[in-house]
Amino acid sequence: MMLTPFLMISILLFCLGLYNVITRKNAVGLLIGVELILNASAINFATFAHFNGNEVGGNIFTLFIIVLAAAEAAVALAIVVSIYKQGQSIDTTQATVLRG
Repeated sequence: MMLTPFLMISILLFCLGLYNVITRKNAVGLLIGVELILNASAINFATFAHFNGNEVGGNIFTLFIIVLAAAEAAVALAIVVSIYKQGQSIDTTQATVLRG
């Protein structure tokens, strides 16, 4: 098994996620982009751990990334729902309703 295909998939996911974060104004689209970036980093950790012989460390880091992504999605979606209830839009350029 070679290292290159896994890294190419990771690079593709990271680039798609970064493009999504840069170009989207929709809050859900931004969340999807962030999730793609986190998945790309998880693939990198698992791949390098496998090819370096330390699979336990890479798997633990990957598990932490997955838990972090789930927590981030839950909190961010709660904020998006709150913004939508206030302004009837999930456009990030109009997200000033939660200011104090």
